[in-house]
Amino acid sequence: MQYSLGIDAGGTYTDAVLVRDSDGVIVDSNKALTTYPDLHIGIKNVIDGLNPDYLKNIKLVSVSTTLSTNTILEGTGFPVAMILIGDHPLERELPTEHVLFVTGGHDHNGEEKASLDLKSIEKFALQVKDRVSAFAISSYFSTRNPEHELKAKDRILELTGLPVVCGHELSQELGAYERAVTAFLNAQLIPITRQFVQSIIKDIKERGINARLLMLKCDGSVVGIKDALQKPIETIFSGPAASLVGASYLSGLETCAVIDVGGTSTDISSICMGVPDLSDEGAVVGGWKTRVRAIRMETTATGGDSHIWAVNRELFLGPRRVIPLAVAAIKYPNFLNNLKRTPMPAREDLCENIQPTKFFVRSEYAAGELSKAEAEVLEVIGEEPVSVFEISALIRKDVHPQTLDCLIKKRLVQAIGFTPTDALHVLGEYTAWSEEASRIGAERLARLMRMTPGELCTAIKKKVARNMALQLLSYILTGVPYESIEKILDGNYPAKFKLQVPVVLLGGPVRAHRKELEEFIDADILVPEHAEVGNAVGALVGKGIKRAEILIRPASLMSPDKDFLIFAPGSRLRFDTYSEALETATDIGKKLVEDYMRDCGLSGNQVEISIEKKTVSPDGWNHPPMETNLLVVGVGMRELHF
Repeated sequence: MQYSLGIDAGGTYTDAVLVRDSDGVIVDSNKALTTYPDLHIGIKNVIDGLNPDYLKNIKLVSVSTTLSTNTILEGTGFPVAMILIGDHPLERELPTEHVLFVTGGHDHNGEEKASLDLKSIEKFALQVKDRVSAFAISSYFSTRNPEHELKAKDRILELTGLPVVCGHELSQELGAYERAVTAFLNAQLIPITRQFVQSIIKDIKERGINARLLMLKCDGSVVGIKDALQKPIETIFSGPAASLVGASYLSGLETCAVIDVGGTSTDISSICMGVPDLSDEGAVVGGWKTRVRAIRMETTATGGDSHIWAVNRELFLGPRRVIPLAVAAIKYPNFLNNLKRTPMPAREDLCENIQPTKFFVRSEYAAGELSKAEAEVLEVIGEEPVSVFEISALIRKDVHPQTLDCLIKKRLVQAIGFTPTDALHVLGEYTAWSEEASRIGAERLARLMRMTPGELCTAIKKKVARNMALQLLSYILTGVPYESIEKILDGNYPAKFKLQVPVVLLGGPVRAHRKELEEFIDADILVPEHAEVGNAVGALVGKGIKRAEILIRPASLMSPDKDFLIFAPGSRLRFDTYSEALETATDIGKKLVEDYMRDCGLSGNQVEISIEKKTVSPDGWNHPPMETNLLVVGVGMRELHF
């Protein structure tokens, strides 16, 4: 009997599920806290909770994660330097302060427009190498000729040894700015993706499990682990993709909308007749438009562990994730006493980081470049949670909230606070951790809001359900302004939204929100069995899909019957005749698909390859096509009987 293991690492929990390959039955599942910075501990804990009799017969491990998405949503990504070669627009906003514009680049035919200024690149790389974790390079028309990107990459690797990402490696679409942003985000995610994958490889090796390792991509397809490490941006929404595919499988519905409530974020997506709804444009990540093909989704930095804080009798939810008070009381033995004795802050001092329920603890990440104020505060934050009052007493002056904010963004400090998870503990609807810590926190926040603890927690629960309904309706009603949807949700009109499509809920305590959600929308709302590990299930049921796009054009319109250029991923080739170019382009596309599928453990009759050819020519054009676009698509099905 053989089994497959699905693992999903979220911002709060790491989930695992074991499936019997012969009939697709889930035989075991488990949840464990995600551990920072050493993800291996959380992965080890979640697999330790599975039946060991099954583990020795695992032949496939497939994984997904929201860690990358959370990194960008929370603004805690690793620092990256960006090098833009050629005619990039100077007025566009860029996601980093470490930017270099240099001469170079190519034209639409891949001919060099200007020579590459390699000396400036060398100088810049040496200047910033100690302040960044990776480099991103984007050259003008690199999709037509990647020569300058590759030259810059080789030299930076030689000088710094840091990871380098090129725009042409990620997308063959035109759009220099979006390609540059995609390269930047990919470079930013390499460290955390590498750590996640290496943690899983380490654990399965230590257990003597000899299995193929795959990772889910943004579009619900799977990818070999080598590709996932090189292009982590393509797996950035693997968590949401896993929830979509997993929800469909668990509910038995081929058409449904999905609300996946995690610890850090809530994701909305849909599937129609078994096919994920894909975005027509590149995925938007943390407000940045990319060239990544992904499922169409709405995602917000609101989850079970979003920080709840109060200022001027107004309640705020997120966007930062914190350790819930209920969890902290179990994790840190002295925390409960500290929570009880910490004084209430003055109302005029209240802000996100100064709250009667906010504490700070040192993470295990190594400190890099710090300001004097940051170093001073970090020195007094240790392995036990401390309040702002304790920090101020230790440094003998008031601590500035912005200093704490910077340390959180740099991942050096982890915050603890009141969350929707705590509210559910107070209401008795989810009691996995310390109810007492949650109750004390609720009493403190309720005093600021002039409510009872029960009223506060009920209001929080309703706020979470309203956010879920708002995101779902915004996703379905494309183009309708938020404000218009909010007016109906908030009862300004005697109306209620009715949905014809069923809605599937996934996530740990998501059952607790079903009733409130039904008050906002009229729909068939389902919570399937194993909803708490739906993403881990989804990691296993994705198909292997590879798309290769290749362009053929005459080198010159003055002689359109000879001399043709092929623009393929990572290469630019030249042929005398159109027939030679077309035959070679087709072979290149098939080889790219077959190599990819081989990495996924698929070959032969497991893989179906289709080729779509589109040509462009003006009326009266009696020559080979002015432009030929080849799309080679491979779809592979693993031998799992789902």
